[in-house]
Amino acid sequence: MVYRLLWIGWIGLFLANSPVYADSVEIGQIKSLAGEVFITRDGTKFQAQARDLLQQADILETGMNGSVGITFIDNSRFSAGPNTRIELKQFRFNPTTQEGDFITDMNRGTLTIVSGQIAKHSPEAMKLKTPTTILGFRGTKVAVKVIE
Repeated sequence: MVYRLLWIGWIGLFLANSPVYADSVEIGQIKSLAGEVFITRDGTKFQAQARDLLQQADILETGMNGSVGITFIDNSRFSAGPNTRIELKQFRFNPTTQEGDFITDMNRGTLTIVSGQIAKHSPEAMKLKTPTTILGFRGTKVAVKVIE
């Protein structure tokens, strides 16, 4: 019985310190929103609410009167304005080493980004792809507007 509890404890400790890789793991949270904001996950579109948890591969869309503020587990922050569409394409973060990758696709709209630990630890590990360019981040703040 004692060995079983130790084994379970070791597994729990290992999982708690593992990097975030899986699609179903929460990578961020909606901190604020106004107007229409939608999340598409695994092909299902639903209306977003404050405090909703986000996962890798989620697509966020704001309506003509929508805006959303998001904080990610590496302390990166996004603020998207009206008529914006972003896909959280890839997110991997190890809280112990601060290493990871963060790739977001943006098809339209406005987005303000304050980079977090991923960009501070690994320059160019955080990228924003638009229809015409790829932006890399090195611990910066940036505002982007993509016209459809």
